[in-house]
Amino acid sequence: MGDPWAWSAEGDAGGGAPGGVPGDPGAHTGAHSRGGAAGPWGRWAGGPAGGGSRGGAPEGHPSGGGSGGRPGHGPDGRLPDGPGAGTAGGGALGGLLRGVLSGAKGVSGRGGAEGVGGKGRAKGSGGKGGAKGDLATDITASLVVFLVALPLCIGVAVASGVPAELGIISGVIGGLVVGAVRGSTLQVSGPAAGLAALVAETVAEVGVAMLGVIVLFAGLLQIVLGLVRLGRMFQAISVAVVQGMLAGIGVPLMFSQAYPMADAKAPGTALENMAGVPGLLAGVLTNPQAMIAMLLGVVTIVLSFIWKKVPGPAGKIPAALVAVGIGMVVAALPGVDVKTLQVGNLLNSVQVPGAEQFAGLADGTIITAILTFTVIASAESLFTAAAVDRMHNGPRTRYNTELIAQGAGNTVAGILGALPITAVVARSSANVQAGAKTRLSRTLHGLWLLLFALLLPQVLALIPISVLAGVLVHSGWKLFGPAEFPKMWRQDRGEFAVMTLTMLVIVATALLEGVLFGLAAGIVLAALRMSQTVIRQQVEQDTAKVVMAGNATFLRLPKVIDALEAAAASGKPRIRLDLTGVTHLDHACRNQVEEFTAQQRGLGLRVELLMPGEAKQAADPGPAPTPLPRRPVPGQEAAEPAPWPTADAEWFYLDTRPLPEEHARSPLLG
Repeated sequence: MGDPWAWSAEGDAGGGAPGGVPGDPGAHTGAHSRGGAAGPWGRWAGGPAGGGSRGGAPEGHPSGGGSGGRPGHGPDGRLPDGPGAGTAGGGALGGLLRGVLSGAKGVSGRGGAEGVGGKGRAKGSGGKGGAKGDLATDITASLVVFLVALPLCIGVAVASGVPAELGIISGVIGGLVVGAVRGSTLQVSGPAAGLAALVAETVAEVGVAMLGVIVLFAGLLQIVLGLVRLGRMFQAISVAVVQGMLAGIGVPLMFSQAYPMADAKAPGTALENMAGVPGLLAGVLTNPQAMIAMLLGVVTIVLSFIWKKVPGPAGKIPAALVAVGIGMVVAALPGVDVKTLQVGNLLNSVQVPGAEQFAGLADGTIITAILTFTVIASAESLFTAAAVDRMHNGPRTRYNTELIAQGAGNTVAGILGALPITAVVARSSANVQAGAKTRLSRTLHGLWLLLFALLLPQVLALIPISVLAGVLVHSGWKLFGPAEFPKMWRQDRGEFAVMTLTMLVIVATALLEGVLFGLAAGIVLAALRMSQTVIRQQVEQDTAKVVMAGNATFLRLPKVIDALEAAAASGKPRIRLDLTGVTHLDHACRNQVEEFTAQQRGLGLRVELLMPGEAKQAADPGPAPTPLPRRPVPGQEAAEPAPWPTADAEWFYLDTRPLPEEHARSPLLG
């Protein structure tokens, strides 16, 4: 029986090598070849209609016909055991295998693959079909993201106290600029609700004209941070601080948007907004138009929670878009007079910073705002990237590249005087759920935003402001994440305290102050937990002993001093301080121990002090014994013996069993 892998057949394309390699006398070889390669298994031919072998591999071999090969009925399927006659797309693995084994170039049909230099590359209708499928899916996903992003861009702009057009410009930049950079494949960027309160506060303090300068320099700082590879630095922040920050953003956002839901104006700070809610509700009850606006906002919030549970294709429509549609219909009814969006020309809304705005960089308030925007926008974008990576199995985020991309987007946004840009969870999750595969989807959504704003701006003027406020109230609730608090309480009560304090300080003061407080609280908690010092005291005969273990830092200095003073007060003539179990002894504790030792010795007491590491030195038996000299081997340099046997070591086995009687007496002994 010949070697079946030596079979070959007439090829259709490839390197033009001569016939297959003969096997044993029973092998079948091709008489002549128009292509194929003389690999170790002969020539593998490409089949008609995609990828089988015409008289190529035996039945069922992976490099044969489609679906593992079936008995040959083609023009060259004459071999007795039936070489595979392939179907469309079936020879992809054969093409890959052929390329890997022979290193030559061969084509495995219109639906197969092409092996070039030992590497497989998709080719033919199968590869093109997959690419077309991804393109169609990405375009569809981009439309879904566009529908989600449109009301959010407008709502964030209104909540930030700037014209709605600036929100759309930031959304366009988030798609066309940030989306085109290879940082995160499926993450979508734009104006974020998480920065709305910060932007509104900044605009109220320094004006809309200065916003461009702040965003511009925040973007430049992000680029610098990415270039020096500090993108992953933000992952070193405690999760409790991050969740506290998000909650601290979400709570003020909800209360501030409760007023636009009733076509009213928010009083000011977060605490003032909270205190004014009872008066707001009383005013709504006496004003029918305000009540209609409030009902539209409430309907929007309810739809945002329940719409995803609607069965069928309708459930795939973004809830915010459904709410906007309902709001536009209600606002058009006779007798309804609710506030709608005021939209101007997109290009006229661009405010390029001038010399007067750049002169404001000398103001400490502007510098503080730039640093705040940089830290918050970078942290939110990179935390979102980590969350989006958990949603899909595609390429992971390149954090430094993504930070540079975010910086480039904010730089452009600052030049145009638009809102700051961050990655947004709502749009990113919609992109993933819509089946996006590449960056094309997030880039195209920016194009759709641009075309919509240029061609259909009059449609935006029909959207009630209360509906947009309802969308942002729902976003604030998601940022608040009330379910995270009991979860954190069960997992770690110390981290729960950090999380809660961070949120409360942000609500009571400002975002930057709250984040800094949370970081400090997290560091203190970590330091306290790492400074676990175990101190044991005992008195034996004439000796007072103090044994310490763990991490002795300045945070545990009071406990250390108490132990030392207790040993001195014992009245014993000898004191033994054993610190050999201490893994870390900082300067404060070391200085205290050494001062105590010197003081007690000055009083005439005998103090024995064992510092960390001394026990190991005492237990050291000294230098290792000198190895016995080895007989030098001619032509080889002397080498140190390996600490364990190597692959070329010689092994000798000692057989301890007694010898048979005929071999019991050694011939050498006579």
